[in-house]
Amino acid sequence: MASSALICETEPWKDLKVHVDDIKKTHLRELMCDTKRCQSMMVEFDGILLDYSRQCATLDTLNKLKNLAEAAHLKEKINRMFNGERINSTENRSVLHVALRAPRDSVINSDGKNVVPDVWQVLDKIKDFSERVRSGAWVGATGKALKDVIAIGIGGSFLGPLFVHTALQTDNEAAEFAKGRQLRFLANVDPIDVARNIAGLNPETTLVVVVSKTFTTAETMLNARTLREWISAALGPQAVAKHMVAVSTNLTLVEKFGIDPNNAFAFWDWVGGRYSVCSAVGVLPLSLQYGFAVVEKFLRGASSIDQHFHSAPFEKNLPVLLGLLSVWNVSFLGYPARAILPYSQALEKFAPHIQQVSMESNGKGVSIDGVPLPYETGEIDFGEPGTNGQHSFYQLIHQGRVIPCDFIGVVKSQQPVYLKGELVSNHDELMSNFFAQPDALAYGKTPEQLLKENIPEHLITHKTFSGNRPSLSILLPSLNAYNVGQLLAIYEHRVAVEGFVWGINSFDQWGVELGKSLATQVRKQLHASRKKGEAVEGFNFSTTTVLKRYLEASADVPKEDCTILPKM
Repeated sequence: MASSALICETEPWKDLKVHVDDIKKTHLRELMCDTKRCQSMMVEFDGILLDYSRQCATLDTLNKLKNLAEAAHLKEKINRMFNGERINSTENRSVLHVALRAPRDSVINSDGKNVVPDVWQVLDKIKDFSERVRSGAWVGATGKALKDVIAIGIGGSFLGPLFVHTALQTDNEAAEFAKGRQLRFLANVDPIDVARNIAGLNPETTLVVVVSKTFTTAETMLNARTLREWISAALGPQAVAKHMVAVSTNLTLVEKFGIDPNNAFAFWDWVGGRYSVCSAVGVLPLSLQYGFAVVEKFLRGASSIDQHFHSAPFEKNLPVLLGLLSVWNVSFLGYPARAILPYSQALEKFAPHIQQVSMESNGKGVSIDGVPLPYETGEIDFGEPGTNGQHSFYQLIHQGRVIPCDFIGVVKSQQPVYLKGELVSNHDELMSNFFAQPDALAYGKTPEQLLKENIPEHLITHKTFSGNRPSLSILLPSLNAYNVGQLLAIYEHRVAVEGFVWGINSFDQWGVELGKSLATQVRKQLHASRKKGEAVEGFNFSTTTVLKRYLEASADVPKEDCTILPKM
Protein backbone atom coordinates (compact mmCIF):
# COMPACT_ATOMS: atom_id res chain seq x y z
CA MET A 1 0.00 0.00 0.00
CA ALA A 2 1.03 3.60 -0.55
CA SER A 3 1.61 6.21 2.13
CA SER A 4 -1.00 6.42 4.91
CA ALA A 5 -1.34 10.20 4.48
CA LEU A 6 -4.89 11.47 4.94
CA ILE A 7 -6.92 11.72 1.75
CA CYS A 8 -7.62 15.41 2.44
CA GLU A 9 -3.91 16.11 1.89
CA THR A 10 -4.03 14.91 -1.73
CA GLU A 11 -4.34 17.15 -4.78
CA PRO A 12 -7.64 15.59 -5.99
CA TRP A 13 -9.26 16.40 -2.61
CA LYS A 14 -8.01 19.98 -2.73
CA ASP A 15 -9.15 20.23 -6.36
CA LEU A 16 -12.67 19.16 -5.35
CA LYS A 17 -12.69 21.70 -2.52
CA VAL A 18 -12.06 24.48 -5.04
CA HIS A 19 -14.60 22.94 -7.44
CA VAL A 20 -17.39 23.32 -4.87
CA ASP A 21 -17.60 27.06 -5.61
CA ASP A 22 -18.25 26.35 -9.30
CA ILE A 23 -21.01 23.89 -8.48
CA LYS A 24 -22.71 26.25 -6.04
CA LYS A 25 -23.05 28.81 -8.84
CA THR A 26 -25.03 26.31 -10.96
CA HIS A 27 -28.66 25.33 -10.26
CA LEU A 28 -29.99 21.87 -11.06
CA ARG A 29 -32.56 23.58 -13.34
CA GLU A 30 -29.63 24.48 -15.58
CA LEU A 31 -27.82 21.15 -15.22
CA MET A 32 -30.97 19.19 -16.12
CA CYS A 33 -31.15 21.04 -19.45
CA ASP A 34 -27.91 19.37 -20.56
CA THR A 35 -29.16 16.20 -22.26
CA LYS A 36 -25.66 14.83 -22.87
CA ARG A 37 -24.84 15.22 -19.17
CA CYS A 38 -28.08 13.55 -18.08
CA GLN A 39 -27.60 10.69 -20.53
CA SER A 40 -24.09 10.01 -19.23
CA MET A 41 -25.41 9.94 -15.66
CA MET A 42 -27.63 6.93 -16.29
CA VAL A 43 -26.08 3.52 -15.72
CA GLU A 44 -27.70 0.11 -16.12
CA PHE A 45 -26.61 -3.30 -14.87
CA ASP A 46 -28.48 -6.61 -14.65
CA GLY A 47 -31.90 -5.00 -14.98
CA ILE A 48 -31.22 -2.16 -12.51
CA LEU A 49 -31.20 1.45 -13.72
CA LEU A 50 -29.36 4.15 -11.76
CA ASP A 51 -30.13 7.78 -12.63
CA TYR A 52 -27.91 10.24 -10.78
CA SER A 53 -28.50 13.22 -13.10
CA ARG A 54 -30.17 15.11 -10.25
CA GLN A 55 -26.98 15.20 -8.20
CA CYS A 56 -25.39 18.63 -7.83
CA ALA A 57 -22.51 17.54 -10.05
CA THR A 58 -21.19 17.98 -13.56
CA LEU A 59 -19.21 15.61 -15.75
CA ASP A 60 -16.16 17.49 -14.51
CA THR A 61 -17.18 16.68 -10.94
CA LEU A 62 -17.29 12.99 -11.80
CA ASN A 63 -13.83 13.14 -13.35
CA LYS A 64 -12.49 14.83 -10.22
CA LEU A 65 -14.16 12.19 -8.02
CA LYS A 66 -12.56 9.49 -10.16
CA ASN A 67 -9.20 11.17 -9.55
CA LEU A 68 -9.98 11.13 -5.82
CA ALA A 69 -10.75 7.40 -6.02
CA GLU A 70 -7.39 6.81 -7.64
CA ALA A 71 -5.62 8.89 -4.99
CA ALA A 72 -7.38 6.79 -2.33
CA HIS A 73 -6.23 3.58 -4.10
CA LEU A 74 -9.86 2.51 -4.28
CA LYS A 75 -9.33 -0.28 -6.83
CA GLU A 76 -6.45 -1.67 -4.79
CA LYS A 77 -8.55 -1.65 -1.62
CA ILE A 78 -11.46 -3.40 -3.34
CA ASN A 79 -9.05 -6.07 -4.60
CA ARG A 80 -7.56 -6.49 -1.15
CA MET A 81 -11.04 -7.11 0.26
CA PHE A 82 -11.85 -9.75 -2.37
CA ASN A 83 -8.41 -11.31 -1.92
CA GLY A 84 -9.11 -11.96 1.75
CA GLU A 85 -6.44 -9.63 3.09
CA ARG A 86 -6.96 -8.50 6.69
CA ILE A 87 -8.27 -5.05 5.84
CA ASN A 88 -10.11 -4.87 9.19
CA SER A 89 -6.79 -4.01 10.79
CA THR A 90 -8.03 -3.12 14.29
CA GLU A 91 -9.46 -6.63 14.68
CA ASN A 92 -6.90 -8.29 12.37
CA ARG A 93 -9.63 -9.86 10.21
CA SER A 94 -10.50 -10.37 6.59
CA VAL A 95 -13.74 -8.87 5.30
CA LEU A 96 -15.33 -11.56 3.16
CA HIS A 97 -19.12 -11.30 3.22
CA VAL A 98 -18.83 -11.66 -0.58
CA ALA A 99 -17.76 -15.28 0.03
CA LEU A 100 -21.12 -15.97 1.69
CA ARG A 101 -22.92 -15.77 -1.66
CA ALA A 102 -20.14 -16.83 -4.03
CA PRO A 103 -20.92 -19.65 -6.52
CA ARG A 104 -19.89 -23.10 -5.30
CA ASP A 105 -16.93 -23.32 -7.70
CA SER A 106 -15.47 -19.91 -6.71
CA VAL A 107 -12.07 -19.50 -5.08
CA ILE A 108 -11.90 -16.84 -2.37
CA ASN A 109 -8.95 -17.19 -0.04
CA SER A 110 -8.45 -16.17 3.56
CA ASP A 111 -5.03 -16.91 5.05
CA GLY A 112 -4.23 -19.05 2.04
CA LYS A 113 -7.33 -21.23 2.34
CA ASN A 114 -10.32 -21.19 -0.01
CA VAL A 115 -13.28 -20.44 2.28
CA VAL A 116 -16.01 -21.11 -0.30
CA PRO A 117 -16.22 -24.87 0.41
CA ASP A 118 -16.73 -24.09 4.12
CA VAL A 119 -19.52 -21.66 3.22
CA TRP A 120 -21.27 -24.24 1.06
CA GLN A 121 -20.88 -26.91 3.72
CA VAL A 122 -22.96 -24.70 6.04
CA LEU A 123 -25.42 -23.80 3.26
CA ASP A 124 -25.93 -27.50 2.47
CA LYS A 125 -26.49 -28.18 6.17
CA ILE A 126 -29.08 -25.37 6.32
CA LYS A 127 -30.79 -26.70 3.21
CA ASP A 128 -31.02 -30.20 4.71
CA PHE A 129 -32.21 -29.00 8.12
CA SER A 130 -34.74 -26.49 6.81
CA GLU A 131 -36.21 -29.06 4.44
CA ARG A 132 -36.56 -31.57 7.28
CA VAL A 133 -38.35 -29.01 9.46
CA ARG A 134 -40.58 -27.80 6.63
CA SER A 135 -41.51 -31.33 5.52
CA GLY A 136 -42.33 -32.49 9.06
CA ALA A 137 -39.45 -34.98 9.16
CA TRP A 138 -38.10 -33.00 12.13
CA VAL A 139 -40.81 -32.57 14.77
CA GLY A 140 -41.06 -31.08 18.22
CA ALA A 141 -41.02 -32.86 21.56
CA THR A 142 -44.69 -33.84 21.32
CA GLY A 143 -44.47 -35.06 17.72
CA LYS A 144 -46.03 -31.96 16.17
CA ALA A 145 -44.55 -30.22 13.13
CA LEU A 146 -42.67 -26.98 13.81
CA LYS A 147 -44.39 -24.32 11.71
CA ASP A 148 -43.43 -21.19 13.65
CA VAL A 149 -39.91 -19.79 14.05
CA ILE A 150 -38.62 -17.12 16.42
CA ALA A 151 -35.13 -15.87 15.54
CA ILE A 152 -33.35 -14.26 18.50
CA GLY A 153 -30.56 -11.81 17.67
CA ILE A 154 -29.79 -8.10 17.78
CA GLY A 155 -28.13 -5.54 15.53
CA GLY A 156 -26.70 -7.24 12.48
CA SER A 157 -28.20 -10.54 13.61
CA PHE A 158 -31.66 -9.01 13.32
CA LEU A 159 -31.98 -5.97 11.04
CA GLY A 160 -30.73 -7.62 7.83
CA PRO A 161 -32.80 -10.82 8.10
CA LEU A 162 -35.86 -8.75 9.09
CA PHE A 163 -35.43 -6.52 6.02
CA VAL A 164 -35.24 -9.54 3.70
CA HIS A 165 -38.15 -11.30 5.40
CA THR A 166 -40.33 -8.20 5.15
CA ALA A 167 -39.42 -7.76 1.49
CA LEU A 168 -40.27 -11.37 0.60
CA GLN A 169 -43.52 -11.68 2.56
CA THR A 170 -45.57 -10.28 -0.34
CA ASP A 171 -43.58 -11.80 -3.20
CA ASN A 172 -45.87 -14.40 -4.75
CA GLU A 173 -43.28 -17.15 -5.11
CA ALA A 174 -41.90 -16.68 -1.60
CA ALA A 175 -45.38 -16.33 -0.07
CA GLU A 176 -46.45 -19.62 -1.65
CA PHE A 177 -43.54 -21.43 0.01
CA ALA A 178 -44.30 -19.72 3.34
CA LYS A 179 -47.96 -20.78 3.55
CA GLY A 180 -48.92 -21.95 7.03
CA ARG A 181 -45.65 -20.74 8.54
CA GLN A 182 -44.66 -17.74 10.67
CA LEU A 183 -41.26 -16.10 11.19
CA ARG A 184 -40.76 -13.61 13.99
CA PHE A 185 -37.67 -11.75 15.20
CA LEU A 186 -36.93 -11.12 18.88
CA ALA A 187 -34.24 -8.47 19.33
CA ASN A 188 -35.00 -6.01 22.11
CA VAL A 189 -34.26 -7.10 25.67
CA ASP A 190 -37.46 -5.25 26.62
CA PRO A 191 -39.91 -7.92 27.92
CA ILE A 192 -42.58 -6.34 25.73
CA ASP A 193 -40.72 -7.67 22.69
CA VAL A 194 -40.77 -11.14 24.26
CA ALA A 195 -44.50 -10.86 24.91
CA ARG A 196 -45.23 -9.80 21.34
CA ASN A 197 -43.13 -12.60 19.88
CA ILE A 198 -44.71 -15.44 21.82
CA ALA A 199 -48.27 -14.05 21.66
CA GLY A 200 -50.51 -16.57 19.94
CA LEU A 201 -47.75 -19.16 19.51
CA ASN A 202 -47.75 -22.69 20.89
CA PRO A 203 -44.38 -23.94 22.23
CA GLU A 204 -45.23 -27.37 20.77
CA THR A 205 -45.05 -25.98 17.21
CA THR A 206 -42.33 -23.35 17.69
CA LEU A 207 -38.65 -23.54 16.79
CA VAL A 208 -36.29 -20.93 18.29
CA VAL A 209 -33.10 -19.92 16.46
CA VAL A 210 -30.56 -18.26 18.77
CA VAL A 211 -28.12 -16.10 16.80
CA SER A 212 -24.96 -15.07 18.62
CA LYS A 213 -21.44 -15.59 17.30
CA THR A 214 -19.92 -15.89 20.79
CA PHE A 215 -23.10 -16.99 22.56
CA THR A 216 -22.40 -14.24 25.09
CA THR A 217 -24.30 -11.21 23.71
CA ALA A 218 -26.12 -9.96 26.83
CA GLU A 219 -29.50 -9.04 25.29
CA THR A 220 -29.64 -12.06 22.99
CA MET A 221 -28.72 -14.58 25.70
CA LEU A 222 -31.23 -13.17 28.21
CA ASN A 223 -33.93 -13.43 25.55
CA ALA A 224 -32.73 -16.96 24.75
CA ARG A 225 -32.93 -17.99 28.42
CA THR A 226 -36.42 -16.47 28.57
CA LEU A 227 -37.67 -18.51 25.61
CA ARG A 228 -35.90 -21.59 26.94
CA GLU A 229 -37.95 -21.16 30.10
CA TRP A 230 -41.11 -20.64 28.01
CA ILE A 231 -40.48 -23.96 26.23
CA SER A 232 -39.39 -25.81 29.39
CA ALA A 233 -42.38 -24.60 31.40
CA ALA A 234 -44.75 -26.00 28.78
CA LEU A 235 -42.92 -29.11 27.56
CA GLY A 236 -40.20 -29.92 30.10
CA PRO A 237 -36.44 -29.16 30.01
CA GLN A 238 -35.71 -32.10 27.71
CA ALA A 239 -37.73 -30.38 24.94
CA VAL A 240 -35.12 -27.65 24.50
CA ALA A 241 -32.95 -29.81 22.21
CA LYS A 242 -35.90 -30.30 19.85
CA HIS A 243 -37.14 -26.70 19.90
CA MET A 244 -33.96 -24.60 19.95
CA VAL A 245 -31.06 -24.40 17.49
CA ALA A 246 -28.13 -21.99 17.27
CA VAL A 247 -26.15 -19.88 14.84
CA SER A 248 -22.83 -19.58 16.63
CA THR A 249 -19.15 -20.48 16.63
CA ASN A 250 -18.99 -21.23 20.38
CA LEU A 251 -20.08 -24.88 20.46
CA THR A 252 -19.07 -25.25 24.14
CA LEU A 253 -21.54 -22.59 25.30
CA VAL A 254 -24.17 -23.83 22.84
CA GLU A 255 -24.04 -27.30 24.44
CA LYS A 256 -23.94 -25.87 27.95
CA PHE A 257 -27.11 -23.90 27.12
CA GLY A 258 -28.94 -27.14 26.25
CA ILE A 259 -28.76 -27.03 22.46
CA ASP A 260 -27.30 -30.01 20.61
CA PRO A 261 -24.01 -28.79 19.03
CA ASN A 262 -24.98 -30.77 15.92
CA ASN A 263 -27.80 -28.25 15.55
CA ALA A 264 -25.44 -25.27 15.56
CA PHE A 265 -24.73 -23.52 12.27
CA ALA A 266 -21.37 -21.84 11.90
CA PHE A 267 -20.14 -18.56 10.55
CA TRP A 268 -16.71 -16.97 10.66
CA ASP A 269 -14.85 -14.03 12.15
CA TRP A 270 -14.47 -12.55 8.65
CA VAL A 271 -18.24 -11.94 8.66
CA GLY A 272 -19.12 -8.65 10.34
CA GLY A 273 -22.48 -8.64 12.12
CA ARG A 274 -24.09 -5.99 9.91
CA TYR A 275 -22.79 -7.84 6.83
CA SER A 276 -24.02 -11.25 8.00
CA VAL A 277 -27.51 -11.56 6.48
CA CYS A 278 -26.10 -13.84 3.74
CA SER A 279 -24.57 -16.16 6.36
CA ALA A 280 -26.46 -18.65 8.53
CA VAL A 281 -27.59 -15.59 10.53
CA GLY A 282 -30.11 -14.79 7.81
CA VAL A 283 -30.12 -17.86 5.59
CA LEU A 284 -31.27 -20.27 8.34
CA PRO A 285 -34.42 -18.44 9.52
CA LEU A 286 -35.26 -17.31 5.98
CA SER A 287 -34.87 -20.87 4.62
CA LEU A 288 -37.12 -22.20 7.39
CA GLN A 289 -39.76 -19.69 6.31
CA TYR A 290 -39.42 -19.65 2.52
CA GLY A 291 -37.39 -22.74 1.63
CA PHE A 292 -33.74 -22.82 0.63
CA ALA A 293 -34.47 -22.46 -3.12
CA VAL A 294 -35.92 -18.97 -2.63
CA VAL A 295 -33.06 -17.90 -0.37
CA GLU A 296 -30.51 -19.20 -2.88
CA LYS A 297 -31.98 -16.79 -5.46
CA PHE A 298 -31.44 -13.98 -2.95
CA LEU A 299 -27.79 -15.05 -2.61
CA ARG A 300 -27.38 -15.15 -6.39
CA GLY A 301 -28.68 -11.59 -6.71
CA ALA A 302 -26.13 -10.37 -4.17
CA SER A 303 -23.38 -12.34 -5.91
CA SER A 304 -24.22 -10.71 -9.24
CA ILE A 305 -23.56 -7.28 -7.71
CA ASP A 306 -20.39 -8.56 -6.01
CA GLN A 307 -18.92 -9.55 -9.36
CA HIS A 308 -20.02 -6.27 -10.93
CA PHE A 309 -18.47 -4.27 -8.07
CA HIS A 310 -15.20 -6.19 -8.36
CA SER A 311 -14.82 -5.96 -12.14
CA ALA A 312 -16.78 -3.04 -13.66
CA PRO A 313 -14.97 0.20 -14.52
CA PHE A 314 -15.73 2.97 -12.06
CA GLU A 315 -17.83 5.01 -14.52
CA LYS A 316 -20.21 2.04 -14.91
CA ASN A 317 -19.93 0.63 -11.39
CA LEU A 318 -23.14 1.15 -9.38
CA PRO A 319 -21.69 0.88 -5.83
CA VAL A 320 -18.61 2.93 -6.75
CA LEU A 321 -20.68 5.74 -8.28
CA LEU A 322 -23.05 5.78 -5.30
CA GLY A 323 -20.16 5.79 -2.85
CA LEU A 324 -18.26 8.59 -4.59
CA LEU A 325 -21.40 10.73 -4.80
CA SER A 326 -21.98 10.23 -1.08
CA VAL A 327 -18.42 11.36 -0.35
CA TRP A 328 -19.07 14.41 -2.55
CA ASN A 329 -22.29 15.26 -0.71
CA VAL A 330 -20.87 14.75 2.78
CA SER A 331 -17.29 15.97 2.64
CA PHE A 332 -17.53 18.70 -0.01
CA LEU A 333 -21.11 19.97 -0.18
CA GLY A 334 -21.49 19.56 3.58
CA TYR A 335 -24.74 17.59 3.67
CA PRO A 336 -24.60 15.32 6.76
CA ALA A 337 -27.75 13.23 6.17
CA ARG A 338 -29.24 10.97 3.52
CA ALA A 339 -32.86 9.90 3.10
CA ILE A 340 -33.52 6.38 1.79
CA LEU A 341 -36.96 6.44 0.20
CA PRO A 342 -38.18 3.13 -1.26
CA TYR A 343 -41.43 3.38 -3.17
CA SER A 344 -42.48 -0.08 -2.08
CA GLN A 345 -44.01 -1.01 1.25
CA ALA A 346 -42.17 -4.33 0.98
CA LEU A 347 -38.94 -2.37 1.59
CA GLU A 348 -40.17 -0.76 4.81
CA LYS A 349 -37.30 -2.32 6.81
CA PHE A 350 -34.62 -1.45 4.26
CA ALA A 351 -33.75 2.00 5.66
CA PRO A 352 -33.35 0.71 9.25
CA HIS A 353 -30.99 -2.01 8.02
CA ILE A 354 -28.90 0.36 5.89
CA GLN A 355 -28.90 2.81 8.78
CA GLN A 356 -26.88 0.27 10.74
CA VAL A 357 -24.71 -0.86 7.81
CA SER A 358 -23.80 2.75 7.05
CA MET A 359 -23.69 4.47 10.43
CA GLU A 360 -21.97 1.66 12.32
CA SER A 361 -19.46 1.24 9.49
CA ASN A 362 -18.59 4.83 8.73
CA GLY A 363 -19.37 6.64 11.97
CA LYS A 364 -15.67 7.03 12.72
CA GLY A 365 -13.52 9.94 13.88
CA VAL A 366 -10.05 8.54 13.14
CA SER A 367 -8.33 7.11 10.10
CA ILE A 368 -7.55 3.41 9.76
CA ASP A 369 -4.13 4.31 11.17
CA GLY A 370 -5.67 5.98 14.23
CA VAL A 371 -5.13 9.59 13.12
CA PRO A 372 -7.94 12.05 14.10
CA LEU A 373 -9.76 13.20 10.97
CA PRO A 374 -10.03 16.89 10.07
CA TYR A 375 -13.09 16.15 7.91
CA GLU A 376 -16.50 14.58 8.53
CA THR A 377 -17.25 10.97 7.64
CA GLY A 378 -20.46 9.00 7.65
CA GLU A 379 -24.04 10.03 7.02
CA ILE A 380 -27.15 10.23 9.17
CA ASP A 381 -29.36 7.72 7.39
CA PHE A 382 -33.12 7.58 7.78
CA GLY A 383 -36.12 6.82 5.65
CA GLU A 384 -39.64 5.54 5.17
CA PRO A 385 -41.47 4.08 2.21
CA GLY A 386 -43.17 6.46 -0.20
CA THR A 387 -45.79 7.77 -0.15
CA ASN A 388 -45.92 7.59 3.67
CA GLY A 389 -42.79 9.73 4.03
CA GLN A 390 -44.30 12.45 1.83
CA HIS A 391 -46.91 13.04 4.50
CA SER A 392 -44.28 13.00 7.24
CA PHE A 393 -40.80 14.49 6.79
CA TYR A 394 -40.72 15.56 3.13
CA GLN A 395 -41.69 19.09 4.22
CA LEU A 396 -38.21 19.51 5.69
CA ILE A 397 -36.60 17.96 2.62
CA HIS A 398 -38.41 20.35 0.26
CA GLN A 399 -38.23 23.62 2.18
CA GLY A 400 -35.92 23.07 5.16
CA ARG A 401 -32.46 21.52 5.31
CA VAL A 402 -30.93 20.07 2.16
CA ILE A 403 -30.88 16.28 2.47
CA PRO A 404 -29.74 14.19 -0.50
CA CYS A 405 -32.33 11.52 -1.27
CA ASP A 406 -32.20 7.99 -2.66
CA PHE A 407 -35.45 7.18 -4.45
CA ILE A 408 -35.91 3.44 -5.00
CA GLY A 409 -38.68 2.33 -7.34
CA VAL A 410 -39.92 -1.01 -8.67
CA VAL A 411 -41.31 -1.52 -12.19
CA LYS A 412 -43.63 -4.41 -11.34
CA SER A 413 -45.55 -4.49 -8.07
CA GLN A 414 -45.51 -7.69 -6.03
CA GLN A 415 -49.27 -7.33 -5.51
CA PRO A 416 -50.84 -5.27 -8.33
CA VAL A 417 -54.34 -3.85 -7.93
CA TYR A 418 -56.53 -2.60 -10.79
CA LEU A 419 -59.83 -0.86 -10.12
CA LYS A 420 -62.40 -0.32 -12.84
CA GLY A 421 -62.96 3.36 -13.56
CA GLU A 422 -59.72 4.57 -11.95
CA LEU A 423 -57.41 6.79 -14.01
CA VAL A 424 -54.36 4.68 -13.14
CA SER A 425 -53.63 1.53 -11.16
CA ASN A 426 -52.57 1.70 -7.51
CA HIS A 427 -48.96 0.98 -8.45
CA ASP A 428 -48.99 3.65 -11.16
CA GLU A 429 -50.27 6.10 -8.55
CA LEU A 430 -47.37 5.17 -6.28
CA MET A 431 -44.84 5.45 -9.12
CA SER A 432 -46.26 8.81 -10.22
CA ASN A 433 -44.92 10.12 -6.93
CA PHE A 434 -41.61 8.27 -7.39
CA PHE A 435 -41.06 10.14 -10.67
CA ALA A 436 -42.41 13.50 -9.48
CA GLN A 437 -40.57 13.96 -6.19
CA PRO A 438 -36.99 14.04 -7.59
CA ASP A 439 -38.00 16.72 -10.10
CA ALA A 440 -39.78 18.73 -7.41
CA LEU A 441 -36.59 18.67 -5.34
CA ALA A 442 -34.37 19.54 -8.31
CA TYR A 443 -36.42 22.31 -9.93
CA GLY A 444 -38.39 23.75 -7.02
CA LYS A 445 -40.79 26.61 -7.70
CA THR A 446 -39.86 30.25 -8.20
CA PRO A 447 -41.69 33.39 -7.02
CA GLU A 448 -42.18 34.29 -10.70
CA GLN A 449 -44.03 31.02 -11.33
CA LEU A 450 -46.22 31.64 -8.30
CA LEU A 451 -47.10 35.17 -9.42
CA LYS A 452 -48.22 33.80 -12.79
CA GLU A 453 -50.51 31.42 -10.87
CA ASN A 454 -52.05 34.43 -9.08
CA ILE A 455 -50.85 33.30 -5.67
CA PRO A 456 -51.51 36.08 -3.11
CA GLU A 457 -48.38 38.11 -2.47
CA HIS A 458 -48.30 37.37 1.26
CA LEU A 459 -48.03 33.64 0.48
CA ILE A 460 -45.31 33.87 -2.17
CA THR A 461 -42.38 33.24 0.17
CA HIS A 462 -44.24 30.42 1.93
CA LYS A 463 -44.93 28.63 -1.34
CA THR A 464 -41.52 29.17 -2.90
CA PHE A 465 -39.36 26.05 -3.30
CA SER A 466 -35.65 26.78 -3.75
CA GLY A 467 -34.99 23.50 -5.58
CA ASN A 468 -31.38 22.50 -6.29
CA ARG A 469 -31.78 19.64 -3.83
CA PRO A 470 -29.86 16.54 -4.93
CA SER A 471 -31.32 13.07 -5.32
CA LEU A 472 -30.74 9.90 -7.27
CA SER A 473 -33.13 7.25 -8.49
CA ILE A 474 -32.73 3.47 -8.57
CA LEU A 475 -35.27 1.53 -10.60
CA LEU A 476 -35.54 -2.22 -10.00
CA PRO A 477 -37.33 -4.47 -12.51
CA SER A 478 -39.28 -6.25 -9.76
CA LEU A 479 -38.89 -7.18 -6.12
CA ASN A 480 -38.26 -10.90 -6.01
CA ALA A 481 -35.59 -12.65 -3.95
CA TYR A 482 -32.93 -12.02 -6.61
CA ASN A 483 -33.64 -8.28 -6.75
CA VAL A 484 -33.63 -8.02 -2.96
CA GLY A 485 -30.16 -9.58 -2.94
CA GLN A 486 -28.98 -7.10 -5.57
CA LEU A 487 -30.24 -4.12 -3.59
CA LEU A 488 -28.59 -5.33 -0.40
CA ALA A 489 -25.19 -5.81 -2.05
CA ILE A 490 -25.30 -2.43 -3.82
CA TYR A 491 -25.67 -0.63 -0.50
CA GLU A 492 -23.16 -2.81 1.34
CA HIS A 493 -20.49 -2.03 -1.25
CA ARG A 494 -21.46 1.63 -1.44
CA VAL A 495 -20.67 1.96 2.26
CA ALA A 496 -17.33 0.21 1.73
CA VAL A 497 -16.43 2.61 -1.09
CA GLU A 498 -17.07 5.61 1.15
CA GLY A 499 -14.89 4.16 3.88
CA PHE A 500 -12.12 3.26 1.45
CA VAL A 501 -12.04 6.83 0.12
CA TRP A 502 -12.23 8.45 3.57
CA GLY A 503 -9.40 6.17 4.74
CA ILE A 504 -11.30 4.72 7.71
CA ASN A 505 -12.03 1.18 8.89
CA SER A 506 -15.64 0.49 7.89
CA PHE A 507 -15.55 -2.99 9.43
CA ASP A 508 -15.06 -2.49 13.17
CA GLN A 509 -17.49 -0.92 15.66
CA TRP A 510 -15.70 0.02 18.87
CA GLY A 511 -18.27 2.74 19.47
CA VAL A 512 -20.85 0.24 20.69
CA GLU A 513 -18.62 -1.02 23.51
CA LEU A 514 -18.50 1.85 26.01
CA GLY A 515 -22.23 2.00 26.75
CA LYS A 516 -22.31 -1.80 27.14
CA SER A 517 -19.49 -1.75 29.71
CA LEU A 518 -21.17 1.03 31.70
CA ALA A 519 -24.43 -0.94 31.65
CA THR A 520 -22.59 -3.79 33.41
CA GLN A 521 -21.93 -1.49 36.40
CA VAL A 522 -25.58 -0.47 36.52
CA ARG A 523 -26.69 -4.11 36.27
CA LYS A 524 -24.56 -5.01 39.32
CA GLN A 525 -25.98 -2.07 41.26
CA LEU A 526 -29.59 -2.99 40.45
CA HIS A 527 -28.96 -6.56 41.63
CA ALA A 528 -27.32 -5.38 44.86
CA SER A 529 -30.07 -2.88 45.59
CA ARG A 530 -32.94 -5.25 44.74
CA LYS A 531 -31.64 -8.36 46.50
CA LYS A 532 -29.49 -6.99 49.32
CA GLY A 533 -30.91 -3.51 49.89
CA GLU A 534 -27.55 -1.89 49.18
CA ALA A 535 -27.39 1.88 48.60
CA VAL A 536 -26.66 3.32 45.16
CA GLU A 537 -22.97 4.22 45.07
CA GLY A 538 -20.23 4.99 42.57
CA PHE A 539 -22.25 7.01 40.06
CA ASN A 540 -22.45 10.72 39.32
CA PHE A 541 -25.18 12.82 40.94
CA SER A 542 -27.56 12.67 37.95
CA THR A 543 -27.34 8.90 37.46
CA THR A 544 -27.58 8.27 41.22
CA THR A 545 -30.72 10.43 41.50
CA VAL A 546 -32.53 8.78 38.58
CA LEU A 547 -31.45 5.27 39.65
CA LYS A 548 -32.85 5.88 43.14
CA ARG A 549 -36.11 7.14 41.65
CA TYR A 550 -36.33 4.04 39.46
CA LEU A 551 -35.66 1.66 42.35
CA GLU A 552 -38.15 3.39 44.66
CA ALA A 553 -40.90 3.53 42.03
CA SER A 554 -40.43 -0.13 41.07
CA ALA A 555 -40.09 -1.50 44.60
CA ASP A 556 -43.04 -3.83 44.00
CA VAL A 557 -41.02 -6.21 41.77
CA PRO A 558 -40.60 -9.70 43.29
CA LYS A 559 -37.65 -9.91 45.70
CA GLU A 560 -37.53 -13.69 45.78
CA ASP A 561 -35.92 -15.66 42.94
CA CYS A 562 -38.81 -16.76 40.71
CA THR A 563 -39.89 -17.08 37.09
CA ILE A 564 -42.70 -14.94 35.69
CA LEU A 565 -43.34 -14.95 31.95
CA PRO A 566 -45.46 -12.53 29.86
CA LYS A 567 -49.22 -12.98 30.08
CA MET A 568 -50.18 -12.15 26.49
